[in-house]
Amino acid sequence: MTSNELKEFLDYKTIEFNKPFFLESDPLGVVHQFTKKEDIEIIGFLIATIAWGNRKSIITSANRIVSIMNYTPHEFIINYTNDQAKELVFVHRTFNSQDLDFFFRALHDIYLHEGSLENVFTQHPTIFGTKGRIIQFRNRFLKVEHDLRSEKHLSNPEKGSSAKRLQMLLRINKVSLQNPQI
Repeated sequence: MTSNELKEFLDYKTIEFNKPFFLESDPLGVVHQFTKKEDIEIIGFLIATIAWGNRKSIITSANRIVSIMNYTPHEFIINYTNDQAKELVFVHRTFNSQDLDFFFRALHDIYLHEGSLENVFTQHPTIFGTKGRIIQFRNRFLKVEHDLRSEKHLSNPEKGSSAKRLQMLLRINKVSLQNPQI
């Protein structure tokens, strides 16, 4: 398939599936509940992280995360404390409460020091392109103390991962990338 044929195919699929009724049975429908940029970034990232398994299960888990965050992802992350970890009860396949606590703490640190996920992806890339920006994001995210087991939920292009879920996040949030080639 040539690049033009692939583009035509993907454009066709975008038109086919980019309909409001499709969102009712798609995890992206959860993201569409929000209008604030930071809320969209946060919930988009968390949904992309748990996006494996069947769609119904992903949507159920995504809605559970939104509920845990009191339907205000950005406010929740900004005010998240270590004490709240004791109250977390969450499981989606191998992603559990311990992982969710780490992700909340890492997001808290990022929003406190960087202002947004977009800033982490777009400021001071050490390696250009999508791959480099994902590596940069992953390295920044992992600066927060965590158990090694939680790292498996964050793709690592340096080890050959295509980082499909993080690429999905970039698409959800429409983060502008100067050189989107991996």
